Amino acid sequence: MKKKALMVIADGFEEVEAVTPVDVLRRSEVEVTVAGLGKDIVTGAHGLSIKTDILLEEYKELPDALVFPGGMPGAENLASSSTVKNLVSKMDDESRIIAAICASPALVLAPSGVLSGKKATCYPGLEKNFSTDIKFVKEDVVREGNIITSRGPATALKFGLVIAEALVGKPKAEMVAGQMLSSY
Repeated sequence: MKKKALMVIADGFEEVEAVTPVDVLRRSEVEVTVAGLGKDIVTGAHGLSIKTDILLEEYKELPDALVFPGGMPGAENLASSSTVKNLVSKMDDESRIIAAICASPALVLAPSGVLSGKKATCYPGLEKNFSTDIKFVKEDVVREGNIITSRGPATALKFGLVIAEALVGKPKAEMVAGQMLSSY
């Protein structure tokens, strides 16, 4: 059975951090649904508009992985959503993969408590939003249990590959990395 991932985007999302992981996961044969927060055509921080597959509010499944791009004010928009908060909590309760990049580890995940007692990374400077029980590390991608965090646009490919590895295994992720000419 195919693994399922849900990429949630809100106005002001960082385009590279959304599109790259979606592409990597689809190449890895993961079924990816792109959900828009409150609207079906969502505009990124740099003007790219994406037609989503579904409104987040209409998505009723619990995917194998939940993915959040960063970008401003996209991460702030995600953080202010009770639907997002509830979904993060349900995913964590079932130890399913929760992945966030750039501003989203600090603005979306940290306030939810899912990073407590874990190592995590985020966009430089936003670690000030981490509570004292979150260990900030300066690595491109950090996987700690069911949580995957990453730093920013330049790390989006590696971020997508680490999510793919968590869902479909290292051999498949390495094969996709090779096809994409990544040293992963």
